[in-house]
Formats: sequence, C-alpha cells, structure tokens
Amino acid sequence: MTEQTYCDRLVQDMPFLTGLGRLSEQQVDRIILQLNRYYPQILSNKDAEKFRNPKISLRVRLCDLLGHLQRSGERDCQEFYRALYIHAQPLHSCLPSRHALRKTSGLPDLSRPGRRAGTPHLLLPPRPQGAARGPACPGLLPCHHRQARQPLPAGLPHR
Repeated sequence: MTEQTYCDRLVQDMPFLTGLGRLSEQQVDRIILQLNRYYPQILSNKDAEKFRNPKISLRVRLCDLLGHLQRSGERDCQEFYRALYIHAQPLHSCLPSRHALRKTSGLPDLSRPGRRAGTPHLLLPPRPQGAARGPACPGLLPCHHRQARQPLPAGLPHR
C-alpha cells in the first residue's frame, strides 16, 4: 500500500475539519496568521485577508483555504497540518487520516486518554437521515493527478 501524501490526507480530513463546531473562528484565524506570517509564499496578505473575512461563513472560508492549500501543493498542505497541530492539538489527534495511519502502521489506537488498544469507537456521529452525501467542499478532489507521490516525512509528530 502506498503512503498517503498530505494532499491526500487533506481530502480525507475535509468533511471532518469543516464539520459544525470542529474548528473555532479563533483557531482558524491563528492557523491562517501562522501560515501568512511564517510562510508568506503559502498565504499572501491578500489571501489571508480573504480567508479571515468575517462576512463569509467560517465553513466556506475554511473550504476555500483548504482548496487553496491543496492546489498549492504538498509542502503547503504539510504546513497546514503543522499549524493545526499547534493551534488545535486535540482536534489534530482525532483526524480520520491519523486514525487510518495508525491502522496501516500497526500502532495502537490510543486517540483518547484511557483508551485501550483495539477498543472500538466512533470518531464522527452517525449521519442524519437525508444528509448530503457529497464531499464537504465540492472543489476539493483527490490528488491522483499529481505525478510525484512522495511518502509522508516524519516531520510531524505522530502519536
């Protein structure tokens, strides 16, 4: 099995990240500001202003930000995950892609304190009847079109 790229992980985590109440306005602002201040080549001042515009719903801005990062490439997606880890560590540890990484790597699933390896649990509540079944952000697609698929470096902490 080939390892997931950060762009692939972003596609997998999109519905979770854009779920109601997952990320607060302050957390998203801190992530945007970190990317803009430390990596202006990832998010210019103009981009940061657009993604922080309070006149647009948080979910739409987050979808736009994640789509922008995916189009920008692997390194930009990796820096998003680093910023997410710094500003929303509990949420970062519950990401579906991290759960999948633990399963494929053979590591025990200890995503919550006091959990024993192998104990079943749900990361997301069941989908209500009649809920939309498409991607959370229609513009975000898997990165299968990318030519060079590189495995994830060990740069981010994996718990």
